[in-house]
Amino acid sequence: MALAAPLVACDQAPPWHDIDVSGTSPSLSFTLRRAPDGKLVTQADMRGKIVMLYFGYTFCPDVCPLTLQNVNQALTRLGPAASEIRFLFVTVDPNRDSLNVLGQYMSLFGPNFVGLRGTPDQLARLAQRYRVAYSVTPPGNGHGYEVIHSAVIYVFDQSGAAKLLVPSMASQTPDIDGLAEDLQRLTRSHPTWLGKLEALV
Repeated sequence: MALAAPLVACDQAPPWHDIDVSGTSPSLSFTLRRAPDGKLVTQADMRGKIVMLYFGYTFCPDVCPLTLQNVNQALTRLGPAASEIRFLFVTVDPNRDSLNVLGQYMSLFGPNFVGLRGTPDQLARLAQRYRVAYSVTPPGNGHGYEVIHSAVIYVFDQSGAAKLLVPSMASQTPDIDGLAEDLQRLTRSHPTWLGKLEALV
């Protein structure tokens, strides 16, 4: 009987720092053009990678660059394991964010960051799938060009299943260490590991 308690404790996974959305959010699914080469990519191209999905725009004055900088800091903490992660930046402002503009913007943050651009219909369907709100208002009636968008990041595991929701990396006190720990934990839980272990038995 004395051995039962430690065995149960081992089965209990520690809580995530970010919001666990396993089983409650849709899996990764998209068809968009990659910047800057314009190649059509889908979720199949991300198979085997941990994917972070974010909606933003390159002309964003504060939220987007701060989010990407903080995520980049979290990835730096991972060391070599960061190569297993891709941050997909989907522009909500395709009228101004050409593939070249998007590609140049992503290059400021490193190879983990991938810019994606779609048609208005593709963007609307994708945003609806993940309940992401955005709006683009052209200038007129006394106001300038205005873009509004959600700042959350979805995180998907190597199989494309939704795992985490990162509320905001653009807050005054972003939990960069917590995000880094969550991402590190996901890199260690590759679904193919179990199969490799079973093959050794």
